[in-house]
Amino acid sequence: MKPNMGTADRIIRALLAVILAVLYFSGTVSGTLGIILLALAGILLLTSLISFCPLYAPFKFSTRKQ
Repeated sequence: MKPNMGTADRIIRALLAVILAVLYFSGTVSGTLGIILLALAGILLLTSLISFCPLYAPFKFSTRKQ
């Protein structure tokens, strides 16, 4: 896995993951939608930590500076 995410992309994903988790754990979003958003938050956080987005790979897209 070659890193394909830049710093700004990683920060935005991490912030979005935190916001989604706060919405779920504060009870603002609950039920099936809450679980889906919590899973999405986990995916966003994981991809920002490893600097690799699997959806970018097939399109050979990268936000990382060379």
